[in-house]
Amino acid sequence: QVQLVESGGGLVQAGGSLRLSCAASGRTLSSYAMGWFRQAPGKEREFVATITWSGGSTSYADSVKGRFTISRDNAKNTVYLQTNSLKPEDTAVYYCAAAYTYYSNSAYYTEEFGYDYWGQGTQVTVSS
Repeated sequence: QVQLVESGGGLVQAGGSLRLSCAASGRTLSSYAMGWFRQAPGKEREFVATITWSGGSTSYADSVKGRFTISRDNAKNTVYLQTNSLKPEDTAVYYCAAAYTYYSNSAYYTEEFGYDYWGQGTQVTVSS
């Protein structure tokens, strides 16, 4: 089993920044990829960003490209999501996820089914 714990969420004004963290514990952290998803009230959960654990290859949703940056610290078993230039429409619960299955089609890591473990989420609220 893998436990994922997100932190760093909060209330911020539009244009502000937050750094979300996802600390992993339990099973040896050799996941193929880590991802961030978010779910706004009344909406389905959507992909935000993903990073491969070894290669550092990243991918972003168009809505956050240029504003958000995903990174990882393997020594700390932690993945980060730096969120800049936040907008009210970024308000959501942000979830961290770990993928232990390799898919040759990297697009699978932009989908929920590509991930095996999920955190409980951290709330991000952006006021206008």
